[in-house]
Amino acid sequence: MTDAILEAPVSTSPKSASATPRTGSMFVRYKKITNVGIKSIYSHGLRSLLTVLGIVIGVAAVIAMLAVSEGASFEAQQQFRDLGASNILLKSVKPAEVEETSRQGFGPPQAVVYGLTYGDIDTIRMSIPGVTNVIASRIVKKNVWNLGYNMNTDVVGTAVDYPVSRNYNLRSGRFFSESEVRDHSNVVVLSDEVASELFPIDNPLGQTIKIDSDYYNILGIMESEGFSNLGQNQAGSSNAAPSRIFIPITSSKSRFGETTTRQTGGGMETETVELHEAIIQIDNQETVIEVGEIINQILARRHKDVDYAIEIPLALLRQAEESALRDQIVAGAIAGISLLVGGIGIMNIMLASVTERTREIGIRRALGAKKRDIIAQFLIEAVILSGVGGLIGVVLGIIIPFIISTFWGMTTIVTPVAPILAFSISALIGVIFGIYPSMRAADMDPVEALRHE
Repeated sequence: MTDAILEAPVSTSPKSASATPRTGSMFVRYKKITNVGIKSIYSHGLRSLLTVLGIVIGVAAVIAMLAVSEGASFEAQQQFRDLGASNILLKSVKPAEVEETSRQGFGPPQAVVYGLTYGDIDTIRMSIPGVTNVIASRIVKKNVWNLGYNMNTDVVGTAVDYPVSRNYNLRSGRFFSESEVRDHSNVVVLSDEVASELFPIDNPLGQTIKIDSDYYNILGIMESEGFSNLGQNQAGSSNAAPSRIFIPITSSKSRFGETTTRQTGGGMETETVELHEAIIQIDNQETVIEVGEIINQILARRHKDVDYAIEIPLALLRQAEESALRDQIVAGAIAGISLLVGGIGIMNIMLASVTERTREIGIRRALGAKKRDIIAQFLIEAVILSGVGGLIGVVLGIIIPFIISTFWGMTTIVTPVAPILAFSISALIGVIFGIYPSMRAADMDPVEALRHE
C-alpha cells in the first residue's frame, strides 16, 4: 500500500504542468497506475491465480471445442466431397411391404423383383441433357477363397470409371479395362483389407482367388483409406461388410445372374435385382439438384413401388455445412459459459479488493488522485487478469486439440479465428466485469475512506 501511496499522482503547479506536454503527462500517469495495478496483483498471487483460472478454462474450452467441431465437420463434408459434388447416387431399396411379404413365407418361395433396371439407366442417359456418364454396379455377397484362407465380402460388378467417380485410389496394380469388361474377363481388384486377409504373407498381384467355382486374376489393390462406410448401404450389401472386391459388371451378370438366393430365419429368400447402384455424373454442378428432381420423376413413372433411393452429395454437403455451423455455435456457447463464470469471478475478486483497499483509495484521493485515476487503476487490474488468463487459455486451447489428435486419432482443426475470438472475448469480459468495481471504488467518499480500519 505504501508504494501505491508514494506513486499516486499528485497535483502539479501551473508552471510544471505547462512545461510537460499533456500527452507525456497522461502516459506517465497511466504508466504509474498500471504499475500500481501489477504490484497489487502480485501481492495477492494465489488469489489472482484462482481468479484467472476461470478465464483460462473458458478460453481453452472455446478453442478446443471449436477445433473438435471444425475437425468433425471437415471429415463429414469431405466424405460427401469424395462422393462427387457433380454426382447423383441411385440405389436399389427393397420396399417395406415386399420385405414383409417375403418374411411371412406363405406358399413356395418366389423371387422378389425390385430395384433399378438397365432400362432406367438408358432412359436417364438418353432423356436428360448434361448427363456425361452413368456408372452402374451390381453387388453380390460371396465367399472368397485363396487356398486355406477365405472371407465373406461384397463382390461389386462395375465399370472401369467406378474408382474415379468415388475417388478411390489404387495402392498397386491397375483397375480392369474396357476390353476386359467387354470380354467378361475373370479379373478382380481387391480392397486392402481383403488382400491382407487372403494373402497375409504373399504379394497378391498376379495371383488368383476363387469365387464359387471360378478363379479370378488379381489386377490391383485399393488403398484402404479410400473406403468409407458412407453410401454403402445398398441392397444386397451390408454396412457390416468388412470390405469389397471389384470385377467387371459383365462378368458379374454372366457368372452370378440377376437372381440370388440366401438362407434366412424363416427359410430361403430369393431376390431378383438387375442393378444395386448407379452413379450419374453431371457436367454442370449448378444443375445437380435440379437433375436429381428430374431423375426422381422419371423413376416414379417407371416404378410401381418406391424401390429406389436418390442421394445428391451436393445437397448433403450443404446440409452438413449448415449443421456444422449450428454445432459450432452451440459448442462456442457452451464453452462461453466458462468465460462468463470467469468474468463473474473477476468482478467478485475486484469487489473484495475494493473493500480491502478502502483506506488506500481514501489516501490516494486525499493526495489528489481523481475519480478517473481510481477507475483506471481497478479497470487496468481487471483487464490484466483477464488478458493474462486469455493468453494462457489460448496456449492451452492450441495444445489440447493437438493432444486429442495424437492420442485419440480425431481430426481437430484450430482456425486462426478461434484464438483471436476467444482472447478478444476474454479481454472484453475484463473490461465489462471490471467497470462496476472500479466505479464503486471511485465513488467512495475520501473522508469516509480515510476513517476505514
